[in-house]
Amino acid sequence: MKKTLTAVLLFSLITSLVGCSGGGTAEKPADTSTKTTTVSTNDKKDPVKLRIAWWGGQSRHDYTLKVIEMYTEKNPHVTIEPEYAPFDDYWKKLAPQAVAGGLPDIIQMDISYLNQYAGRNQLADLKPFTENGVLNVGDVSENALSGGEVGGKLVAMNLGVNALQTTFDVETMKKNGIDIPSKEWTWDDMDKMGAQAKEKGLQIGGFAYRHDVFFPYYLRTIGQKMYSEDGKTISYSDDKAFIDYFTRYQQWYDNGYILSLDKEAQKKGVAEEDEIVLGNSISGTGWSNQFLAVANLVTDRELELNPMPGPGTKEGLFLKPSMYFAVTESSKQKEEAAKFIDFFINDIEANKLIKGERGVPVSSKVKEALKPTLSTNEAKIFDYVTWAEANSSIGDPPNPIGAVEIEKLLRDLSERILFKKITIEQAAVDFRSEANAILARSQK
Repeated sequence: MKKTLTAVLLFSLITSLVGCSGGGTAEKPADTSTKTTTVSTNDKKDPVKLRIAWWGGQSRHDYTLKVIEMYTEKNPHVTIEPEYAPFDDYWKKLAPQAVAGGLPDIIQMDISYLNQYAGRNQLADLKPFTENGVLNVGDVSENALSGGEVGGKLVAMNLGVNALQTTFDVETMKKNGIDIPSKEWTWDDMDKMGAQAKEKGLQIGGFAYRHDVFFPYYLRTIGQKMYSEDGKTISYSDDKAFIDYFTRYQQWYDNGYILSLDKEAQKKGVAEEDEIVLGNSISGTGWSNQFLAVANLVTDRELELNPMPGPGTKEGLFLKPSMYFAVTESSKQKEEAAKFIDFFINDIEANKLIKGERGVPVSSKVKEALKPTLSTNEAKIFDYVTWAEANSSIGDPPNPIGAVEIEKLLRDLSERILFKKITIEQAAVDFRSEANAILARSQK
């Protein structure tokens, strides 16, 4: 999930030309064994070819390919070509396809990019398919559906819900005499945990490059928001929040509680590279669905989910669409693409393979059917999201157009802060000024 600066700069350059918006390994060639290319002579349906793209790690690739195979076995007139990559490479690859008008029929979409692609009319409205029954949302709540709406259109189908969480390697913590915080823990507790870990030659999982996720969380805990309701400006006007947040983060970095930037920049954001998996860290931070890939790789000890620190945890936490499937406006097979998405969210057998890895299922029927089949780690995610439903607040609207460029700005400033190239106070002023300028340009 962590993008290198070079990748982000490339993405920003390419997307500026468009219009003036897991855990695994590197991308592999499409596995042709998942494709069904033979159409029965008795099948009167015309052959259909779909392209589908997603990001993620190897475990996600593996089960998604199996789900595709299940679908094509039931629909032998359909051929599906998969395209997949780690998060960084996915957006680098998608951007030039958007420029050339060659996007796949179905693309996995993130909330950070939703307004950007929808604002350029690159995502089809799925409402007609929900109304005619092609995409069955009868067991999906309005809240889950609304997370994919932009401008009154359903431009993306929510695949699952997540909540921010902290992962604890409880056994390693106990072994090293490190205090295990309660659900009501605070930032001061995190400071203490970092110091205890450092004494034992270990680290805590910091926010790394994902300040675009955790700084807005911190703002919510103190009653503020990152963006205004209309998405035209940065919402807060007092830089104290920025200064407090990055002062603490710089202290973690200077004290050696978190991974150095040079090591962080080498990572692809996949589970196999997680510092808990490597045995170097006692904790990590991320979305609840990301817990599974990490926990499944740690076979010699159990991991646990805990809320993010507070005070103000309930105000900071919210249920987030984990990711979406969107049908692109350029697709010539929109209805067939919608049928596949319907299968993905509603088919119980398919979801026995998916098991909430893309977030706790949005279909209540599927969620209930899966409960008896869940592994220990999967059940932990379902239980945590259930807890978060009762201990969180309403989420913010999808990020405005320009948010991706602002995320790059925030990451760049955070690096300069840690390398002592700029003071935190000056970075706070620069961030608000430049972010507002980005949002103003994006409205044109």
